[in-house]
Amino acid sequence: MKARYTRTARSLHWLMALGIIGTFALGTYMQDLPLSPTKLQLYSWHKWAGVTLFVLLILRLAWRITHPAPPLPATMPAALRLAAHAAHWVLYALMIMIPLSGWLMSSAKGFQTVWFGVLPLPDLVGKDKALGDLLQEVHETLNFTLLAILLAHVGAALKHHFIDRDDVLTRMLPAADKR
Repeated sequence: MKARYTRTARSLHWLMALGIIGTFALGTYMQDLPLSPTKLQLYSWHKWAGVTLFVLLILRLAWRITHPAPPLPATMPAALRLAAHAAHWVLYALMIMIPLSGWLMSSAKGFQTVWFGVLPLPDLVGKDKALGDLLQEVHETLNFTLLAILLAHVGAALKHHFIDRDDVLTRMLPAADKR
């Protein structure tokens, strides 16, 4: 059998993929709503999802460090292998920076993050409107950068599957293991 990612790695990958898509969609939707109890609730859900994704990312990075990814195809040029590895680490960096920028933004805007309405997270900076506005732009820019790199990631996986006809995509699909 060809090398695959572990079940844990695949589960974390797809759980985070769904979470990122949902959180991005929610963030885009809620942003232009008029101030209302519904908007405030959506912001809370968005923050809860962001904190949850951050926790999942820590677990995912710990798993990745202790369980290396299967090697890329030997037929893949070295420059493309390097680009693939770099893109993955950029994705990880963005998945760290996005929730942190959101947390910083909430702190600067004077809205404490309370995970699932139960666990208050400490404010990382004092209330500062100008800093909050700047961090909002940073948060949005990082999210759209993540979106662009994710689209390239999906495009590369589809290219491997349909053009190169290798196992790069299938080794991450949530199919049942045959052992």
